[in-house]
Amino acid sequence: MSGIPHDHYEPKSGAEKWLHSRLPIVGLIYDTIMIPTPKNLNWMWIWGIVLAFCLVLQIVTGIVLAMHYTPHADLAFASVEHIMRDVNGGHMLRYLHANGGSLFFLAVYTHIFRGLYYGSYKAPREVTWIIGMLIFLAMMATGFMGYVLPWGQMSFWGATVITGLFGAIPFVGEALQTWLLGGPAVDNATLNRFFSLHYLLPFVIVALVAIHIWAFHTTGNGNPTGVEVRRGSKEEAEKDTLPFWPYFVIKDLFALAVILTVFWVVVGFMPNYLGHPDNYIEANPLVTPSHIVPEWFFLPFYAILRAFTSEVWVVQFASFVTGGIVDAKFFGVLAMFGSIAVMALVPWLDTSSVRSGRYRPMFKWWFLLLVIDFFVLMWLGSMPAEEPYATWSLIASAYWFGYFLVILPLLGVLEKPDTPPATIEEDFDAHYGKPDEAGSDAAASSAE
Repeated sequence: MSGIPHDHYEPKSGAEKWLHSRLPIVGLIYDTIMIPTPKNLNWMWIWGIVLAFCLVLQIVTGIVLAMHYTPHADLAFASVEHIMRDVNGGHMLRYLHANGGSLFFLAVYTHIFRGLYYGSYKAPREVTWIIGMLIFLAMMATGFMGYVLPWGQMSFWGATVITGLFGAIPFVGEALQTWLLGGPAVDNATLNRFFSLHYLLPFVIVALVAIHIWAFHTTGNGNPTGVEVRRGSKEEAEKDTLPFWPYFVIKDLFALAVILTVFWVVVGFMPNYLGHPDNYIEANPLVTPSHIVPEWFFLPFYAILRAFTSEVWVVQFASFVTGGIVDAKFFGVLAMFGSIAVMALVPWLDTSSVRSGRYRPMFKWWFLLLVIDFFVLMWLGSMPAEEPYATWSLIASAYWFGYFLVILPLLGVLEKPDTPPATIEEDFDAHYGKPDEAGSDAAASSAE
């Protein structure tokens, strides 16, 4: 567990000692919920419990839905309608599952951008960050395969477009695409494969989440200042931390209750708001939708995929250098996955000696532009692949890569950061006042 000095579980009764010597599960739970946590965490640190809730929600509702779903090209759409109309509570289960996926991605994007702003990826938490990126990739794969299962028009044609990207990979693309599809085109074999993987991957995510939690419990939690907890002695550590239970558990549960209130409003009153109308039409291989749009959480990366056409000079140069091996389609695939890869490599791309963006005046503005750029890419991904959206997508994609590959490394050299507080205790006292000062103020108020 955490290297921060703290009290560990000590079994007292004979039964506790017997169990602890054979399976120290109680001690593991105790050390997890009582882990010393930086006491200056703000409200941006509540998304972990939202993500945990979403993962459990998706697995539980997914298992029940799988009991009534038929993974067959001729029956899948009808089985979804059967769930909606005939299964007791089926419509609510499906709406919880569909909108739960959106909440899952909303929480993970907020979680990632919080980490990017506060430097949660910096040493010694590089491995924790990489595992988080693997969880994100597994979520994207699970979300994409789940979107195919209703077998509506957008499901079918979305699967056709995305699986077609694998065919662009030189030498092995065609064989890889055929293996993924189970045949020459999106059909029944594809649906069966996607259903199996959609059922399996959430349990892979559970395993990765367990490793992710283990990793940050080993290194200790980050905090808004980026200053590490003092580890010289238990007394020093206690000045910077509070036990996770009850302080942060109660705070997280309150935040979760607020978020779930909004979530239930969406599920109860506008459950189809984020769905595409074409996906309520059964898949027809002979009718192509006028505009193929993936789920909203894929839109930024879909915009990057489409931005690099054969008319872009970078694509032309790459094609010339590789003798035509890297064409526009393959370059788009590289750009899409590369946009995630640069996030994974940010621990080594950020050269600043200061961890938290709170103390980096120039960084704040460039990071704000990155957040705006992300939303612009999301909007552009929903637009048709035509002008002026194509040019705007290219500009927005260029900034995404420029931020990670050029701006971050240069900021570490050019920027003069502010001085962070010496300790977490100092930051906490600056915001909330020292305990003795708070007591004195309260006494003075009572006297008045």
